Amino acid sequence: MSAESRVTTPAEDAFCSIERTLGIVGERWTLLILREALTNGATRFDEFTEVLGIAPNILATRLKTLVESGVLEKREYRVEGSRARMSYHPTEAGTQLLVVLGALGQWGDDHVPPARGVTATREAAGTPLRVGFVDDPSVLKPVDEVRFVRTPSHPRYDAA
Repeated sequence: MSAESRVTTPAEDAFCSIERTLGIVGERWTLLILREALTNGATRFDEFTEVLGIAPNILATRLKTLVESGVLEKREYRVEGSRARMSYHPTEAGTQLLVVLGALGQWGDDHVPPARGVTATREAAGTPLRVGFVDDPSVLKPVDEVRFVRTPSHPRYDAA
């Protein structure tokens, strides 16, 4: 990961990358804010509050965390006759969370019926896409063939 795209997290000392990631995106509303930013192009505070119905103080807190973590970046804009305001745009690291949103949506479609709302599609062909585990030759693997293993930096790493 380049220095520019390095994400910081409140759980930096955690050995588990899932735990560190949840330190950024695990709060209530955060993934819905990202859904709106990444799939619907929302960038302005009022767009998020209108679409999500989120309280302004909670939205402000979540946006601050996402900006401080390098998931979103702030940009100034001004509507004629108004004061300058900030808009919020996904960084490269933020855009990569589309895969997480796709996996959550896919799981919801499969296990929390009815399947409705949005689905990921291939832009050029419009064909539906699925999220999955793929090995080096780009072969989709069933989840019963997937195993998470500890790396050498993990405190309970067992080389055996």
